[in-house]
Amino acid sequence: MKHLTILVPNGQNNLSSVVGPYKVFSMANSHFKQLGRKEVFKIQLAGLSRKVNLYDGLFSVHPEVKATSIKKTHLIIIPSLSFGDYALLLDRNKLLGEWMKLQHKKGAEIASICSGAFLLASTGLLDSKKCSTHWMVEDIFKDMFPRIHLVTDKILTDEQGIYTNGGAFSFLNLVLYLVEKYYDRQTAIYCSKVFQIDFDRSAQSPFAIFRGQKKHPDEIIRNAQLFIEKNYHKKISVDDLAGMISLSRRNFDRRFIKATGNTPFEYIQRVRIEVAKSEFETNGKTVKEVMYAIGYSEMKVFREVFTKLTGISPLEYRKKYDQG
Repeated sequence: MKHLTILVPNGQNNLSSVVGPYKVFSMANSHFKQLGRKEVFKIQLAGLSRKVNLYDGLFSVHPEVKATSIKKTHLIIIPSLSFGDYALLLDRNKLLGEWMKLQHKKGAEIASICSGAFLLASTGLLDSKKCSTHWMVEDIFKDMFPRIHLVTDKILTDEQGIYTNGGAFSFLNLVLYLVEKYYDRQTAIYCSKVFQIDFDRSAQSPFAIFRGQKKHPDEIIRNAQLFIEKNYHKKISVDDLAGMISLSRRNFDRRFIKATGNTPFEYIQRVRIEVAKSEFETNGKTVKEVMYAIGYSEMKVFREVFTKLTGISPLEYRKKYDQG
């Protein structure tokens, strides 16, 4: 039997990402037993403290074992951490980081949930690899771990046994992914039906809120961004925009990419699509009405851009998130 360690770090404050994996893997074990097969995992909650309080003491978790006393484990799951002072949280859990590096050297696979990626990243095991986490902490993560390739449009990543996951309850998709790997696809589908989890979802783009990418020192580029955001519904020429702020097109593109990570044209597209998402969510407009409102005139082009940036078509998005 393999060993699964679900960590409960000091200062951790997210109960669902501890209980969720425990329940799904327990159900997978139970399903295997009903089929006359051996359970795959012995599941243990492990931490550095005997008791971890959550939500100002409203709940508490009592790890069964001290993580550093576990000599050999096969799979480690890191739950989401509290949003806040990540440097302090990492310092309080330094021993967990050292233990994880040792276990990985022995062959253990490691999966992080949401902001649990900070703890995984602190080990160095994610350096030069792709990593997902919650889109809300994207800027903080990039500042702290510049050597990691952050892909917040993905629900999960798999880098040769190092797994990461996007935000909030999307961790259930990562858990199903791991169940399929360690058990089989039929068991993963069974768990998805029991817990009513949307199976095979891989992108968190439909949930991301585009926040403008303005955390940079280039004031000229910030002004260009503001102009785009105020005039997204008009026909915007990148050449005219560059001329308006007295830069050559080449220099403008270079500075814009350096500041925002997008070309000016990509930025225009992203602003328009974010407005389209908001329109679908709140105003009950048709796809064609929204298309015209944000400056597109061809449905094929609008559909292609929207699908590329969100992972689903405009019509699918409207059906799924229309609050009207």
